[in-house]
Amino acid sequence: MGKILPILLALIGVGVGIGAGVMLKPEPVEEHAVADCGPQTDTEHTEITRDVDEHGDEILPEYVKMNNQFVIPVVEDGKMAALVVVSISLEVTAGGKEATFQREPKLRDAFNQVLFDHANAGGFNGTFTSSNNMTVLRDALYEIAVKVAGTVVKDVLIAEIVRQDV
Repeated sequence: MGKILPILLALIGVGVGIGAGVMLKPEPVEEHAVADCGPQTDTEHTEITRDVDEHGDEILPEYVKMNNQFVIPVVEDGKMAALVVVSISLEVTAGGKEATFQREPKLRDAFNQVLFDHANAGGFNGTFTSSNNMTVLRDALYEIAVKVAGTVVKDVLIAEIVRQDV
């Protein structure tokens, strides 16, 4: 009897584990449901079409790296819980680099406000680098960049993002 009881308990444990796995298994996704979702893109403002000049040559965009990183405090219960450091670059139309550098102080101010709002809304808590969270942040930064710098801005690139808990 002393040898049968541990074996019986092990078999019951395995059976319960298998039963729980079967009951909690997620339902399979049907293929037609995915096809109805339409094209999947990271952001709504990214275009697949490419600009060409009068000779048919592709016009390559320029990239503007913001001079300094953005340091954003994450506040929880009235105390600083972490610091988030973000490096941002902008993709601009050809020839738009100089105009963007001239607006950099105003862009930095607007980006800081967006990043502070994102932090206050809990955007840098938990899995802050998830695809959905990054898309929300990138879209908000793009929207404000177009508002400040105009249509010369084609995209916002988050080059680096780090969270350091305090």
